Amino acid sequence: MTKKAAPVPVRHVIWLGWILVVFLSFVLCFWALLRLHFSPEISSPTNSLARARLRSRIPRYNDFHGTPKIAFLFLSRFNLPLDFLWGSFFENADTANFSIYIHSAPGFVFDESTSRSRFFHNRQLTDSIQVAWGESSMIEAERLLLANALEDPANQRFVLLSDSCVPLYNFSYIYRYLMASPRSFVDSFLDLKDGRYHPKMSTVIPRSKWIKGSQWISLIRSHAEVVVDDEVVLPVFKKFCKRRPPVDTSKGKLNMKLQKQHNCIPDEHYVPTLFAMSGLEGEIERRSLTYTLWNQSATKMDNKAWHPVTFNYPDVSPKRLKEIKDINHIYYDSESRTEWCRVNSTSVPCFLFARKFSRGAAMRLLSEGVVAPFDASMLLGNSP
Repeated sequence: MTKKAAPVPVRHVIWLGWILVVFLSFVLCFWALLRLHFSPEISSPTNSLARARLRSRIPRYNDFHGTPKIAFLFLSRFNLPLDFLWGSFFENADTANFSIYIHSAPGFVFDESTSRSRFFHNRQLTDSIQVAWGESSMIEAERLLLANALEDPANQRFVLLSDSCVPLYNFSYIYRYLMASPRSFVDSFLDLKDGRYHPKMSTVIPRSKWIKGSQWISLIRSHAEVVVDDEVVLPVFKKFCKRRPPVDTSKGKLNMKLQKQHNCIPDEHYVPTLFAMSGLEGEIERRSLTYTLWNQSATKMDNKAWHPVTFNYPDVSPKRLKEIKDINHIYYDSESRTEWCRVNSTSVPCFLFARKFSRGAAMRLLSEGVVAPFDASMLLGNSP
C-alpha cells in the first residue's frame, strides 16, 4: 500500500513565491545598473532639450539659390589678439560673401573697447559655454558655432579657426578655393599606436572607426548639419574620452599614478570619427587647410611635447611663407599614405591658413602685404 505525498502547506508556497520575487527584482536591478554603467550616456531631459533646440532652429535647404557665404567660426579664449590682421582681410571682401561667429568666454562682448575691427563687434555667441582644453566642452563649443552659423541659409562653407590662426592668402583667393570644392576638408588618419581609444567605446564606436585628425576643419553645409545633429558619438566621447590630469611633479608618486590614467583628447578625434561612423569619408578631402608646426619633444613628461610651435616675427620671412604655401602634398606615416592637395583634380596649395601666430608675426604679414596692403606701424601703441 503506497503512501500519499503530504500536501505542501500554503504558507510555504507563499514564502517560496516571495523569495522568487525578491530574487528576480535583484536580477533586474543589477541588469539595470550594468546598462547604466556601460551605456554611453543616459540623456537627461535638459541635455535632450538642448540638442533638440540646436536642431530645430536650423533651416534645412537642399538647394539654396543666392550668393553663398563662408562662415568664419572663431574659437577664442576671450578677445581675438589678431583681430587687426583679420580686419584688414575682411576689409577687402564683399560683406555678402562672408559671416563671422565667435565663441568666447560667457559674457565677453566684442565692441569698440575689446576689438580693433568693426567686423567682430557683437559677433559673439549669446549661448557660449565655459571651455577647458582637452575636454568635451571644446566639441560642444564647436557644435554651438556650427548651429548658430547654420541658421543663415546663405552660409554654405564653415571654417573653424583658433584665436591664433592667420590667413595665408587674400579673401578672394580663399573664397574661390573653398567654393570650387564640393567637399569638406577634415584631417583624417588611423593612428594604430594611439592609446586614446577606450575599450568601453566598442559597443558604439568600433576600433576600426576610431580616427584621429586636426580639429581645424572646413565643412560643407550638409556635413555641418551631421555634426550638429549627432546624438550617438558625442555621448560616448563625453563619457570615455577624457584628458588625464596634466603633469605636476610636486605630487611625487601620486603624479606618476595619475599619469597612468587613460588619456584622450576629444577634439582631435570627434569629427573624423563621427564622419567615419557616418560613412562620409568618401565625401571629404582627408586633410586640414590649416598649417601647424609641431614641437615633437622626445621626453614624454615634457609639458611642451607635441604642442604647436608659435611663430614669432623672425619666423615668418618671405622665404618661410613661400615654403608653407608651396606644400602640395601631405604624408601620413601611420597609413603610408600621401594626400595630394587637389580641388576638382587641379593641384592646389595644401594650406589656406596657419597657426599659431604671435602679434608680431601677424604684423609682419600685414606689413609685407600678404593679406592686404596695410601700414602695420599704425597699430603700435594703440591696442585695446
